[in-house]
This record gives sequence, C-alpha cells and structure tokens, in this order.
Amino acid sequence: MPKLGPAEVPEVKLDGAAAPIEASMSREMRRALFEKPGRTVYAIVALTSKSYTGHAEGEDKKPQVKLRVTECEVARTDEDALALADAKAAMYRGRQMDGTLDEVGEGPMRPETQLAEIKASHPTEDELKAHKRDVEERRRREYVR
Repeated sequence: MPKLGPAEVPEVKLDGAAAPIEASMSREMRRALFEKPGRTVYAIVALTSKSYTGHAEGEDKKPQVKLRVTECEVARTDEDALALADAKAAMYRGRQMDGTLDEVGEGPMRPETQLAEIKASHPTEDELKAHKRDVEERRRREYVR
C-alpha cells in the first residue's frame, strides 16, 4: 500500500454501488425519495475503501480513495431519524472539541456512546434469534395443518 507524504490528503470519492442502501429501505421510502426531491433520510452506514489512484511515482494526479457503502440501516421512523440526527450532532460537537474537523485521521470513534438510546429501544441479537425461532415454529404448525 502506498504511503502519503505528511502534507498529502487524498480526495474521497463515493462508489456508485448502492445495493446495501436500497436493501435497507422500504418500497415506500424509495418512492418518497423519488417523488419528493430534496427529501432527507438518516442512516447508519459502513464505508469501506475499495480503490485508490494517484499513487505512482511522478504521477501528477491528486491522491484519491474510492469508498463503497458496504453496510446500511436507514431510519424507518421519525423517532429513529431524530435519534440519528442527534447522534450526528453530538459526534460533530465531539470533533469540534477534539479539534479534528480539519485534521487528517480518524477523529473521535465513539459512536456507541451516542447511539446507546437507539440500541436500548431496539431488539437485541438474542431477541432477533428468538423471533426467528417463533416465526419458524409458526410456519411449521401452519404447514402441518
């Protein structure tokens, strides 16, 4: 992997692959975004670097890294959207206080502290597993009838 000089900051481009975003949105949400341009939805996304350019010796192209959304969950309720907006604002305040708004680097990485309220009001992994077992059991009973 190439190393950047201390003064070099790569430009960030977003890859066009949107499958994880589309998969996390309901049909109604997608229609609303299409029918009402400018509408905003809030989501939690994982971005993964997929490619880079401008790394060859003597290359006059600015360094660039391409990111792809590899995981996504879109807020489905107004309450979830508000909680994510609040978490985003809190994380922004943290970056301001940490002085990382214009610095290169990861900055504060404590989203779990901002999202505790959201996590508390949503199902746990164990609850999801129990739900899946219940659904499977109901299907078996209906099939037997």
